[in-house]
Amino acid sequence: MGNIAHPTQADYERSMNDCRFSLCGAALAALPSGALWWPDAGLLAVADLHFGKAERMARRQGLMLPPWEAEATLDRLAADLEATGAREVICLGDSFDDLAAGAALPEAARLRLTALIAGRRWVWIMGNHDPGPLNLGGTWLTEVTQDALTFRHEAQAGAVGEVSGHYHPKLALPGTGGARPCFLYDSRRLILPAYGAFTGGLSARDPVVAALFGPPAFAVLTGPRAILAPFAVR
Repeated sequence: MGNIAHPTQADYERSMNDCRFSLCGAALAALPSGALWWPDAGLLAVADLHFGKAERMARRQGLMLPPWEAEATLDRLAADLEATGAREVICLGDSFDDLAAGAALPEAARLRLTALIAGRRWVWIMGNHDPGPLNLGGTWLTEVTQDALTFRHEAQAGAVGEVSGHYHPKLALPGTGGARPCFLYDSRRLILPAYGAFTGGLSARDPVVAALFGPPAFAVLTGPRAILAPFAVR
């Protein structure tokens, strides 16, 4: 038998269908899944996982959602971690739909999450849904700065080199089959799409979101492949 050619990191990068761009000198990749990959730092960032949304909706409103939202989100996260080999993960807030939902995370999901955390630097950024720590491993912070980038939950006016979530931006382009979760960025900041299942979204053209960006700005739609498009702002 001949030698088996194992895929290299370069092979992986060519097959990712991602979108490469830079922010304040950091070379980044928007992955089709909605995760952000920073190869030079070995860092994967995800926003708005909203673990426990089905439990919280049932508890507070009596509404029943499919109970597998945590598993669907963990499947996507595990695949991105395996593919990238990320040494560090930053979750940009609202990782849990509320603190009670985090505490009530099913045991199987808790064990999977614990296994993903093991052996990596894992940072939970506090969000408006999860403003305090949970006993799940990792470090809980209000924000974290690494080189020229600052990771926080919600965008702040005047920030430069900012990576955040919170708004769950979505955008529709002709021929793309309806609105998709999207990344938004300009020369100063980047907002990630919501990564979790059943998270919904806000139009990227909503004035609250669009006002955060200056020209030129861009959107990267998620899906089977990342699609880059100009994002018109006033």
